[in-house]
Amino acid sequence: MAIDYPTLAQTIASLTKGEDDPIALMATLACEIHHADTRFDWTGFYRVTAPDMLKIGPYQGGHGCLHIPFSRGVCGAAARTGETQLVPDVDAFPGHIACASSTRSELVLPVWNATGDLIAVLDIDSDQPDAFNTQDATVLAAILKTTFACVK
Repeated sequence: MAIDYPTLAQTIASLTKGEDDPIALMATLACEIHHADTRFDWTGFYRVTAPDMLKIGPYQGGHGCLHIPFSRGVCGAAARTGETQLVPDVDAFPGHIACASSTRSELVLPVWNATGDLIAVLDIDSDQPDAFNTQDATVLAAILKTTFACVK
């Protein structure tokens, strides 16, 4: 199934209009994004809860890791560098953390609030190799930017 990004963006905008609570926003996005495409096996947020530390937030799918330091894994790399991580083969990513053995590829995007602070990363895992592309990364980054622009 090809993802219908214009409809997804419109649905998320409608559901989140006027909301500024980051947890409510994360829960809504995790649900909507996860169910938008069959490639998405695990979809969720890891929140910045301490210096150089991520803690699991709202997600859809099986269990995730509870804590991820900025120094480890794909999520840590996105948090540490502030750059999107598009990983076609997680086994080839140095220091990959296997929260789920079914994960074959991963897309992780940093989430910024209105003042430019990193507040989380959006982690999308797929049980398919090379499941994500630059269009996924670009469109999802734009949805995140629009959605979290009101969070202080």
